Amino acid sequence: MKALLLAMTLALASQFSVAQQADAGSKDAQGQPAQNLSATAPAPSAMPAPSTAAILPGVESVDILKQNQAERSQTQPGNMAPVFRSVADGTKHYSSLPALEAGVLIQGKTQFPGQNRATTAGEAWRQYRNGPLTMIGGTLLLVALAAVAAMYFFRGQIKLDGPRTGRLIERFTPTERTLHWSMAISFVTLAVSGGIILFGKHILLPFFGLTLFGWLAFLCKNIHNFVGPVFTVSIILFFIQFVRDNLPDASDIKWLSKMGGLMNGEHVSSHRFNAGEKIVFWGVVVSLGLVISASGFVLDMLIPGFEYSRAYMQIASVVHVIAAVLAASAVIGHIYLGTVGMEGAYESMRTGYVDDVWAKEHHDLWYADIEQGNIPRVRSGQQSASEPIAHSGASV
Repeated sequence: MKALLLAMTLALASQFSVAQQADAGSKDAQGQPAQNLSATAPAPSAMPAPSTAAILPGVESVDILKQNQAERSQTQPGNMAPVFRSVADGTKHYSSLPALEAGVLIQGKTQFPGQNRATTAGEAWRQYRNGPLTMIGGTLLLVALAAVAAMYFFRGQIKLDGPRTGRLIERFTPTERTLHWSMAISFVTLAVSGGIILFGKHILLPFFGLTLFGWLAFLCKNIHNFVGPVFTVSIILFFIQFVRDNLPDASDIKWLSKMGGLMNGEHVSSHRFNAGEKIVFWGVVVSLGLVISASGFVLDMLIPGFEYSRAYMQIASVVHVIAAVLAASAVIGHIYLGTVGMEGAYESMRTGYVDDVWAKEHHDLWYADIEQGNIPRVRSGQQSASEPIAHSGASV
C-alpha cells in the first residue's frame, strides 16, 4: 500500500512540473522576457535546411526518391513506393514463368504522336486508341458518307444516255464474281464487326448496357478473327485474277485529269477498268488490304516465330485501325458507285453481263476491242463469241 501511494505521489509531482514548464513558456510568448534565449537557440548556420516536402507539400525529397525498399522499410515501415517505382519503370525482373515479358509487370513510359506527355505504354496506347484513332477515324467515315450522300443529292444516279440495245457483253465471269463477292462480303463483315469493337464503347454501350454490349463485342471479336484469313485469301486470289487488267496505261492520265467526268457527265475513254477503279485496286485492295491482313495476323498471333511483345502488339493495333478506317472510307465511295450511284453497275456484278450501251459509254476502249474481236464477248464458255446474247431490257 505504501508503494502504491509513493508511485501516485511521484506521478502527480511529475505532472505539476510539466505544467509549470508549459506555463512559463506561455508567459514568454505573451511578451514577458525570456531568460537565456540566445544561449539556448542554435546558430543560423547550425539549423537544418528545410526539406523538399516542407517547401512543396506532397513532393518527396530527392533523398527519399533514391531510397531502395530496404532503406524505406527502416524509415517508413510498410511503405512500398520503391518497389512500385521499380515495377512501373519497365525493368525486367526475375520470373520463373517461361512466358515472354513475364518479368515485366508494367511497361515503361512511351508517347504516341500527338500526345502531350509520356506515360506507361499500355496507358498511352489506350488513350491513343480511344482518343485520336476513334475520333479522327469516325470523323473520316462520316465525311465519306456525307460525300456520297451529297453526290447522290446533287448529281443523282448516273444514267445511260441512250436506250439499251438488248445485246449483252459478259463483263465478269462466274469465277471473277465469286472472288469479288468473297472479298466484298468478308470485308463488310470485318468492317461491321471491327466498327462495333472500335466505336461501340462510345455509341452502343450507353444504349445496350454493359452486359449486352459485352456479349456483342465478344461475338464480334470471334467473327473478326475467323473471317480475317478468308479476306486475306480472297484478296490474294483477286489480285492474281485482275492484276493484268489493272495495269496503268496512257488513258488513265486523261481520265484522272477530268475526274472521269463524274461531275459534268462527260464521257472519258477507258479500257476494262478506269483509273478510279485501278486506284481502288492498287491502293485499297492490294496496299491497304495487305497492311490490314499483316497487322491482323500479328494481332491473332498467326505468324510463326514472331516476337509477340506488348509493344509490337500495340503498334500492330494502331496500324490495323488506321489502315482499316482508310480502306472503309474509300470503299464507301466504291459501294455507292457500284450500286445506286451508276445505272447497270450492280447488274454487271450480279449477273456478270452489261448492255452494249453501258460498255460503250463507260469503257469505250474495252468495247472497241470486243467489237474488233480482240476480246471475246463471252469469256466463260457458256456461248460462242460470235453469238450476241439477247436481253429483256430490264434495268437496275
